[in-house]
Amino acid sequence: MYKQLWLDYKKEEISSDSVKVNKQCLTNIVLDSIDQDCVIIRSVMEELQIAVKAMFLESVKVGKDNGEPALYLKKASSLAANLKVNELTLLKGKSKALMNEAYCIQMKEKGLFVTAQSDVGILYGVYRLLALLRQGKYQVNATFTEVPSNPLRMLNHWDNMDGSIERGYSGQSFFFEKENVLVNERTKDYARLIASIGINGVVINNVNVKGAATELISTRYYQQMKELSEIFGSYGISLYLSINYAMPCEYGCGSADPLQEEVILWWKRKCAEIYSRVPLLGGFLVKADSEGRPGPFTYNRTQADGANMLAEAINPYGGKIIWRCFVYNCQQDWRDMKTDRARAGYDYFSALDGQFASNVILQIKNGPMDFQVREPVSPLFGGLSNTNQLLEVQIAQEYTGQQRHVCYLIPWFKKILAHQTYLPNCEGTTQTSVADIVTGKALGQNACGMVAVANTGNDLNWTGHDLAAANLYGFGRLAFQIELSEKEIATEWIGLTFIQTLTSGDTDENHKKVTNTIMDILMNSWTTYELYSSPLGIGWMVTPNTHYGPDVDGYEYSRWGTYHRADHLGIGIDRTPNGTGYTTQYREPNSSMYASVETCPEELILFFHHLPYTYKLKSGKTIIQHIYDTHFEGADSAKHFVEQWQKIEGLISKEQYDRVLKRLEEQSIHACEWRDVINAYFYRKSGIEDQEHRKIY
Repeated sequence: MYKQLWLDYKKEEISSDSVKVNKQCLTNIVLDSIDQDCVIIRSVMEELQIAVKAMFLESVKVGKDNGEPALYLKKASSLAANLKVNELTLLKGKSKALMNEAYCIQMKEKGLFVTAQSDVGILYGVYRLLALLRQGKYQVNATFTEVPSNPLRMLNHWDNMDGSIERGYSGQSFFFEKENVLVNERTKDYARLIASIGINGVVINNVNVKGAATELISTRYYQQMKELSEIFGSYGISLYLSINYAMPCEYGCGSADPLQEEVILWWKRKCAEIYSRVPLLGGFLVKADSEGRPGPFTYNRTQADGANMLAEAINPYGGKIIWRCFVYNCQQDWRDMKTDRARAGYDYFSALDGQFASNVILQIKNGPMDFQVREPVSPLFGGLSNTNQLLEVQIAQEYTGQQRHVCYLIPWFKKILAHQTYLPNCEGTTQTSVADIVTGKALGQNACGMVAVANTGNDLNWTGHDLAAANLYGFGRLAFQIELSEKEIATEWIGLTFIQTLTSGDTDENHKKVTNTIMDILMNSWTTYELYSSPLGIGWMVTPNTHYGPDVDGYEYSRWGTYHRADHLGIGIDRTPNGTGYTTQYREPNSSMYASVETCPEELILFFHHLPYTYKLKSGKTIIQHIYDTHFEGADSAKHFVEQWQKIEGLISKEQYDRVLKRLEEQSIHACEWRDVINAYFYRKSGIEDQEHRKIY
């Protein structure tokens, strides 16, 4: 049976000093201004029933306020009355849509109170309350209030109809099998998991829509899509579908020209048909003119022409069009030193700013390339001021160890969100971070947010590597509360996932040992992976197609635009105004900062500059010595993860311990392969010895 991850409630796991009052409260529910027949409220009551039965071997009862301790669930027109004066700033500037998902938790002598303005706010509040109690955070007169940071908090699945998952590292799909749609108990448990961390939108199929996937918006699959949308809807989650932009070509029109009247009418009829059968559908995700996928460029039309045609067709039903900006020339000649894949997104979309319909949202990858372990933030964040934007990140670890290596990505996401774009904002300043843009704060927008390429599959633990679940949990919590630190998120996840499974000596000392060990591994994992893989922002030194393991020249002479330009003298791409000109796509002062080798952040210096191996970094080391040192350091760090993990043997479940140990041991071996391949390549290329005289092949 698959695991319940952070929703794996255990008997009497709530701290002993508060068990009695919490047991009384959680078994007695008082509803105020709440409709018990609402599907979302039914989900709330089911979750409470699951938790109470597991923790206390009791059942939940709904009754009237009789003065006894109880859990009070209340819908109110405003949360302001529930907050202390110093907490009212939480509500400042928040849109009506965000306030509808907000909640306030109060812990009083009389009982526990969850207040919200909507049913979904009650749902989020109850999930948060259960998490707080399980972490021992019961405190009389304490108040916990959360208003979502991002309007849209989504997951993109790259699942195929045959059951495979593109860039999937956790088994097969739990949505599809042999062109059948799976709707079962695991579907519901998945909805529970992601609702508990605040996800409100999910795309279930691969953006590369082929074969039977095209028919997901046809009579062949409408009934299953309706069932899925209702399951997700009962947890406040909207179902979205990736569509084949060229579907009219294959089903009657012979064209997909977005300005052709016949195509426009085809999509209007199709949307009317879809929403008559699947009324809860959130909208469509579209990958067009990218990596062989058809799109508006086929007909000499713009990306805005294509997106707006679909937006008009879906608008009467409240649907959204999410349009990916991953558009570039994938037939590049490696000899061409001026064409730069990094420029493509900005070149294609920045001039279209303000031309997209209000229900179109551009989905922009965090960087200009493709989810590398380190790359600069896309200049489209800061290049668009009149367009809805979604930040797209990837928790599937395609280029960061594929869930065979531990790589906690929330620290990386926090850096991306903190990046200053210098975009003029609605407050009249240019202090505008990526977080300000995607939350809607900077430009006063409501159709914006964050999306992650999902890392789940039908493995028993959902994510292949048990520690990879920290990225799933972490993305949801970060998207809901962008102010949370990476350490706060990790602390929550560890407490809900591992502390509740302690098997030996359930003491504060053991709690601390388990927490500190896992925390240290997580917090060092991203930088460790970077140390033993691609140096100084260059990226791409991976095995072609699989993207697992080192192959320095694997993509160097390919058509994909993913080059490092290493020769016997130096390495890196000249993206300054004298090179590809990519640095000019950023606003000042970023443009000048990146263009100058003196001010360019050194962790990105080879992304922006071609430099000799003998160039000295601020550390005093040459680039070549930095490459040698970091790869030895990274391999040593991966080995240390194994040693750290072995110290908590017997403190957590053997099953969890063994699964993680096996992955960490594989990572340690593989980190040595990375170290040796990278160092050998650059030693042979440059002929420069390692100053420390370590073994390089």
